Formats: sequence, C-alpha cells, structure tokens
Amino acid sequence: MHRLYENDDIVVFWNSDKCFHAKRCVHGSPGCFDPSRKPWIDLNRAETKQIWQAISECPSGALSCLYRHEIDVVIDVENCRSIAFDGDKEIGECNYRVSEEGWNIYHTGVQDDYTGKGIAKRLVYKVIEEAERNHAQIAATCSYAAKVIRE
Repeated sequence: MHRLYENDDIVVFWNSDKCFHAKRCVHGSPGCFDPSRKPWIDLNRAETKQIWQAISECPSGALSCLYRHEIDVVIDVENCRSIAFDGDKEIGECNYRVSEEGWNIYHTGVQDDYTGKGIAKRLVYKVIEEAERNHAQIAATCSYAAKVIRE
C-alpha cells in the first residue's frame, strides 16, 4: 500500500510493503506518527523539522519526504489522470487506463522548469492511492511509474 500525506510545507510518502515497524518514526515525532490513530500520520501535529528528522531515521526506507514547493496535485478520475498545478497553471500529469485487469499508468510528465522537485512521484502516488481506494490492481508501462511502484 502506498500513501501520500501533505501539509503546506512537505509531502510524506509511505510504502507499507517496505515498513517493518521499527517505530523510530513514532519515537522521533510522536505527535505526527501515531499507530493508534487513523490516519496514523498527521503532519499538522508536529513541526516540519521534527517530522523530517524522524523520517530520515527510518531504517526500512518506507518513509520519505520532500518539500511541496507550493505545487498542488489532484486526481481527475473522470479523465483518468492526476494533475499538478502551480497556482492555476497545469505543470504535469500522470495518465492511466482502466480495464478489467486493473489500472495501467502509461505516461507521467512534468514541465522542464519543474523537474527535480518530486512532482512526478507525487503524481504517480496520487494515482496509486486512487487505484487502491477502488480495489484495482495497478501496473505501469510508463518506465518512471514502474520504478516508483517497485520502490
């Protein structure tokens, strides 16, 4: 299971398949990480610096984070894509097809001025989350999305 958590400053990625529950995150930032709460990650309960430090000590690599750079990423189920916006300007997208076998991500792209900021990863995670919510299998013919799914 892949999850994405965001606040005004940062984006946190969690891959439950990699997590072996060392609980270093919980000890590093108990306000943010609380396994008894749903969702168990609440980025508004701790300062960014404390969250970032706790994530940096994750031994499994199940948690990672990056700065938002004031970019919003939304899902557009009707058009089978996730979209990244800088204000009103569309700067990237991740497209997928729905079939009986599941969802296939076939394209992920971000405008050149915005590369290197983790936006493509956020786009892919947004599609993965939506597929999981719909109990759909997820696959990728897009090489970047396939790499993210393997992580």
